[in-house]
Amino acid sequence: MVTIAVEAPRQPDVLALLREGDDFALALYPAENYYGLDIDALEKPGVALLVARDGATVVGTAALVDNGDATAELKRMFVSPTARGLGVGSLLLGAVEDRARDLGIRVLRLETGLPQAAAIAFYEKHGFAHIPQFGQYVGDPTSVCMEKALG
Repeated sequence: MVTIAVEAPRQPDVLALLREGDDFALALYPAENYYGLDIDALEKPGVALLVARDGATVVGTAALVDNGDATAELKRMFVSPTARGLGVGSLLLGAVEDRARDLGIRVLRLETGLPQAAAIAFYEKHGFAHIPQFGQYVGDPTSVCMEKALG
């Protein structure tokens, strides 16, 4: 059974999955086009790291970054290859959206990349719409930005 909770990022098993996510992204993009939050950023106020566990095994992560203006950004969304296709991503995204609503967030934004067609399709399936690039992603030819209004 998969459970999801806010957890500290500096746990060995969580760090291992975060590194796996970094390796996955860096195999697709040059370093200058990778925008993953580092561990220090994941520990800042206004940032919550949600961790999906199947029993004791970490199988997914997603970070919610509250911008302080009723918007937030989804970062570090990653599901272990061994857990893909099992609904973990949908559970994680649902937990992120629930937490965002609890915080009064009205709009959830994200950035992914052109090489990640499966991720783009996943977000579209879950109600995210394409928007112009925002923030640090403006001008990056690999960036795809999306958002979803939260009711």
